Amino acid sequence: MAEIPDTTPPIGFVERPWGSFRQYAHNQPVTVSLMTVLPGQRLSLQSHTGRAELWIVLDDGAKVEVGDVVHLPRAGDEIWIPAQERHRLSSTGPTVRVLEVAFGNWQQADITRYADDYARPAEGE
Repeated sequence: MAEIPDTTPPIGFVERPWGSFRQYAHNQPVTVSLMTVLPGQRLSLQSHTGRAELWIVLDDGAKVEVGDVVHLPRAGDEIWIPAQERHRLSSTGPTVRVLEVAFGNWQQADITRYADDYARPAEGE
């Protein structure tokens, strides 16, 4: 079982003559996903027991709920979602993309849904 960090893991910053890059995981077991949310749609309000997530917002127009806090991030913002924390991603208008770096054991079976617009089960896929 992969370790689940309590806080955002260190993010490396490396400068090169051509510019720079940020390194979100270095030789670590992680799962990386690109989430795309269509205009006006949203994911379920959910939590995960087996993973924590770092979301890197790629487009303006996202709304991110983490616990009781609502974020309206800009492209380039990073949001840490601890394991077992309720969270939801929404599009406030345009299609939005978020790069998800998940630390821990990524599996659909660890989802608990508290609210869902699509009538999916409260747990699992």
